[in-house]
Amino acid sequence: MSKALVDHDVTPMEAVPGVIFEKRPARRPDGAIAEGLYNAWIWLDNPSQFNSYTTDMVKGVIRAFRAASNARDVVAVVFTGVGDKAFCTGGNTKEYAEYYAGNPQEYRQYMRLFNDMVSAILGCDKPVIARVNGMRIGGGQEIGMACDFTIAQDLARFGQAGPKHGSAAIGGATDFLPLMVGAERAMESGTLCEPWSAHKAYRLGICLDIVPGLKVDGKFVANPLVETERYLDEYGRIVHGEAKTGEALAKGKALLARGAVDLALLDAKVEALCAKLLVTFPECLTKSFEELRKPKIEAWNRNKENSRAWLALNMMTEARTGFRAFNEGPKNEREIDFVALRQQLAKGAPWTEAMIEALIPKAKA
Repeated sequence: MSKALVDHDVTPMEAVPGVIFEKRPARRPDGAIAEGLYNAWIWLDNPSQFNSYTTDMVKGVIRAFRAASNARDVVAVVFTGVGDKAFCTGGNTKEYAEYYAGNPQEYRQYMRLFNDMVSAILGCDKPVIARVNGMRIGGGQEIGMACDFTIAQDLARFGQAGPKHGSAAIGGATDFLPLMVGAERAMESGTLCEPWSAHKAYRLGICLDIVPGLKVDGKFVANPLVETERYLDEYGRIVHGEAKTGEALAKGKALLARGAVDLALLDAKVEALCAKLLVTFPECLTKSFEELRKPKIEAWNRNKENSRAWLALNMMTEARTGFRAFNEGPKNEREIDFVALRQQLAKGAPWTEAMIEALIPKAKA
């Protein structure tokens, strides 16, 4: 006679606005359904704000990963976003600007939740696949890199935004990027904030695989805005995944306008990876992931608390200014005048309400 199974969840997995948790039937490598087994799909559902996560959504993601980790019938976890524009663009800038800006004590508590979300991904007992359906920027890039695998549609872009919007990429990127792409490329991403194409991200090693996401005249085509073939430029450098320029870019934009985004190949590739994970010894697989995650986890645990403290205090100065500028500025002018700020600071000017107000871009009369 079998014993009743113990429930190891701290709280039941309940519906949370902005987060969808579902279990989809697991499939064998031949496509047949494996009865009684599932893959957990966790969706960020805030497409109107590019799947940026609110405080409540962060709580929902933590719960969802805990539920997926504990579920005896779950093989793998797929983490993704709704729609085809964005996987996730990080924290919800509207909430940051309107609630957390100027409130470091509140943001410190928020960052406890954010840290717990990253740790929930890194500590999941099941392999975690980031299904990158669109932009993976800022905090979205950080939670994506916490996953074990990344599979992306090739119109997606990857990158950080911190120093352009009043923050630093210390929610995981400064821990994970040097491990994954090396020190120089990590410096490039974390400081210049210039996004990488999916092809460049694949070449540098933060994507396991990429697939075309654009369909033109019934056929899938590679991202027409970037160079998808390797060749040497005038300096002898390998060019692959860099943005096209001039006439080539104009032709690429025209082709993009003719097509439509289709994520069928992305879903097929994700399902194929889940099927490969299915046909393994489950405990041996979990132990393998635990060991292979150690470099990420060690770097993350070493830095997350002092990063949390700095980010909280930064809400009084640069973050307060940068997030408000992004939230309040005109559509095509979301950044402050950085030169004006540096000139003020060079004169020893203190951070005041008047200085912050003067830096926020205003709509032209």
